[in-house]
Amino acid sequence: MQTLDASTEIDAPAERVWQVVSDFARYPEWNPFIVRAAGEQRPGARLAVRIVAPGVRAVTFRPRVLDLQPGRLIRWKGRLLLPGLFDGRHALSVDPLGDGRARFTTHEEVTGILLPFLGKVMKASQEGFAQMAAAVKARAESLQAEAEATQAKAEATQAVLGEPQAEAGAA
Repeated sequence: MQTLDASTEIDAPAERVWQVVSDFARYPEWNPFIVRAAGEQRPGARLAVRIVAPGVRAVTFRPRVLDLQPGRLIRWKGRLLLPGLFDGRHALSVDPLGDGRARFTTHEEVTGILLPFLGKVMKASQEGFAQMAAAVKARAESLQAEAEATQAKAEATQAVLGEPQAEAGAA
């Protein structure tokens, strides 16, 4: 068995990070490693996942979702052709750290008789995991900054305009 993983701390709340991780439709916009992911996010469902590890050929596979904990974790198992050749259990997880921060982790345990012959692919995949973690961080922090700027603008506008009449009259 070989383990691949990458983790990063993100200056955005766990809810924002999960929004990024679980929005498969937007992966092509920002994700350099999992460039496409589609399918229903529920245990037992099949996904279509296309990965592009640095320096190796892109691969599309159809893993089955094993576990989903909304806001926290999605785990799937994929394989190459037949069980036991090259199997991977992949997890994307988000852990709240407090103070509006979170940790994102992408983790995979790989087994199979082909594993000893795939050193280059495994090294490239580890690089892809690191790239994805950095991209999740950048995307979540960017979305959080946009949300905070929008909120600040709304608060400033409200301060200039004063309280709405309905609220002022209710006091």
